[in-house]
Amino acid sequence: MSDVALVHEWLVTRAGSEKVVEAILECHPGARVFTTVFDPTQFSGSVIARHEVVTTFIQSLPGAVRRYQTYLPFMPLAIEQLDLSAADTIISSQHAVAHGVLTRADQLHISYVHSPVRYGWDLYHQYLRDAGLVRGPKAWLARMALHRLRQWDVLAANRVDLFVANSAYVARRVWRVYRRPARVLYPPVDVERFSARQDRDEFYVVLSRLVPYKRVDVIVEAFNALGRPLVVLGDGPERERLQRMARGNISFLGRQSDDVVRDYLQRARAFVFAADEDFGIVSVEAQAAGCPVIAYGHGGSLETVAEGRSGVFFPTQTAAAVQSAVLAFEAAGRWDAASVRENAERFSAARFKREWLELFDAAQGLREDPVRLERTLAVTPGEGNGSER
Repeated sequence: MSDVALVHEWLVTRAGSEKVVEAILECHPGARVFTTVFDPTQFSGSVIARHEVVTTFIQSLPGAVRRYQTYLPFMPLAIEQLDLSAADTIISSQHAVAHGVLTRADQLHISYVHSPVRYGWDLYHQYLRDAGLVRGPKAWLARMALHRLRQWDVLAANRVDLFVANSAYVARRVWRVYRRPARVLYPPVDVERFSARQDRDEFYVVLSRLVPYKRVDVIVEAFNALGRPLVVLGDGPERERLQRMARGNISFLGRQSDDVVRDYLQRARAFVFAADEDFGIVSVEAQAAGCPVIAYGHGGSLETVAEGRSGVFFPTQTAAAVQSAVLAFEAAGRWDAASVRENAERFSAARFKREWLELFDAAQGLREDPVRLERTLAVTPGEGNGSER
């Protein structure tokens, strides 16, 4: 059995990327976990809690657990200080800096990419606008910091032997940023904790962090006009603004437990999703609950929603487009909950673990020839790249 070290940027909340980390750890129960900052209170009783977790100097900085993102300029340095010399295989779980760990020539480095750092690349200009960093000294400092981060990011990609992307959409971005091919392996979704109920209530549901790029604002605008009941689950800095926008048919319930979320997804008429996501685990969970999806037809949603069978798409992130999609969804009549769930079963946790171990074993067999390893196991976008079925 290979001696494995797993690196993840930060462990301060248990969201989608952390669930991928847990699934990988279940495949490698003896692995040590490395991260810049760790909040153990968020992982009590989890798979991660059963592993040794090693942190960086950022852990001891003031307010690191709550304000970890303010220390982003220090994270490339911090991640390079992690000593992984005892491992013969490194797995990095990357959406910012984890792939930048220092490795030896005889170590195998597999990087599972949730996304190249989005506020450095795809969302750079939107991030600056949303943060109010358009002009002035602070804006120029932020631009310089992100410029340096992009330079380091591309350099760090040279430390990876094999990139694994969570969707074909992300694989194309890996190619765009790093000019490296990637293997697509869809993340695990716990579809077994949901059941598909055919009888649905009349309300629609949103489950999201309430941050600008999720575009919950266009959903609120659309449902203001439609007058249909909408339940918004989740919290974030946009919540107050969205509540001020919303009319009486829209309810904000904040962050809820897994049991409450499951109940709403199993009863809702449809799940509405306006973000341009890399994959979109929540929309797959909705489908596992037999809940059709009304989604922005871009990014990972095109890979996770079967149009006409498990949901419908709208072409732009506008209230008018959402409105039209809701009306088209209703005009389609009765949706078969079993068919909706069947689409979600393609993304089960059991499938992920099986495919991960097959890929891991194949990489071990080719570790002495890194060029052949990448050519054999990864595919350049446009050459039929896709997850195993």
